[in-house]
Amino acid sequence: MKLFPHPVLRLLVLLGVVVTAAAGCENRTVDDGTGDIRVGLYASLTGDGASFGQSSLEGAQLAVEEINNAGGVLGGRSIQLLVEDNQSRPEEASNAVTKLITQDRVVALIGEVASRRTLAAAPVAQRYQVPMITPASTNERVTELGDYIFRICFIDPFQGEVLAKFAYNDLGARRAAVLRDIQQDYSVGLTESIVRNFTALGGQVSDPISYSSGDPDFRAVLTQIRAQNPDVIFATGYYTEAAVIVRQARELGMEMPILGGDGWVGDALANGREALRNTFISNHYSGDNPDPVVQNFVASYRQRFGREPDSIAALSYDAVKVLVDAFERAGSTNGPAVRDALATSSVAGVTGQLTMDANRNVSKPAVIQEVTWENGAVRFVYRTTIDPD
Repeated sequence: MKLFPHPVLRLLVLLGVVVTAAAGCENRTVDDGTGDIRVGLYASLTGDGASFGQSSLEGAQLAVEEINNAGGVLGGRSIQLLVEDNQSRPEEASNAVTKLITQDRVVALIGEVASRRTLAAAPVAQRYQVPMITPASTNERVTELGDYIFRICFIDPFQGEVLAKFAYNDLGARRAAVLRDIQQDYSVGLTESIVRNFTALGGQVSDPISYSSGDPDFRAVLTQIRAQNPDVIFATGYYTEAAVIVRQARELGMEMPILGGDGWVGDALANGREALRNTFISNHYSGDNPDPVVQNFVASYRQRFGREPDSIAALSYDAVKVLVDAFERAGSTNGPAVRDALATSSVAGVTGQLTMDANRNVSKPAVIQEVTWENGAVRFVYRTTIDPD
């Protein structure tokens, strides 16, 4: 039996299919060239990544305020920053980006900081052809998700190489143990790079020991590591667990250096307190850098928010500056035009020269910082710079 025997009804059904198909690929962020330019930021303003989210928001806010106060962009148009909290959850990151694009009609996106949440949300931006810049997601798979996805931070293969070289060459370590957060793409990718590079240098690495985000007690695995007598421990997860790991390691009499990546930068790291002695991280920039670009940013941020900026704030600030530079060079906020402009970006940023490569990643130096506890606060003290070459 024919389901649609009447020719008019058959035509209406076909038209419905066409409309549905068109809606599925529609770019809902068409800008008429007037009024404020809507830019979305999705971040972890609540949940276990809230420290990252707050820094990311503040860095972006500062950049937007400076741009608007200087006359705006594209002939005097202001940037309007629309913000969504993804609650530190990957599924909410995807929902937040969908809302920003389809309801708020943003023309570009800033975020996320954590790789896991960026990996969940980036396919949405790619599907709607909305350019997205992640300030700090270092997992190398992020920009492989599509040609509308960019980042302005180094990637984990380089960060792992930096940490491995510092441990082997500067600290003289030859035996290493690794603690990785099996739930975080960031930690898994960074671990793989550290193991590969430390072994290539001639070091020995015990089989990585896995834990899960939120685990409160590491004494059993640390006791196991202590028996291996490593020269150094790499803890590749985020700041919340890093604080617990260093504190419990020191309680067990383990005084060897403990190293982490940029994921250690967060308020909860202060829970490590005096146990943070002899710990080091790789990071994107140092506020001690005398470059006027850096010092002007630090002073402005301090005046605006009453505290010192961390690397996440600096990266988010840079992400907005790179996006606005792309708007100007594209001469519009049209998605494909902005994407093409972003692909040829070269902006002097707070965190370095931000020159985009063919894979939509920025290649720039990393710094090693020593983490200390001084006068009731965590300090990140510059040790050295390691170039990608």
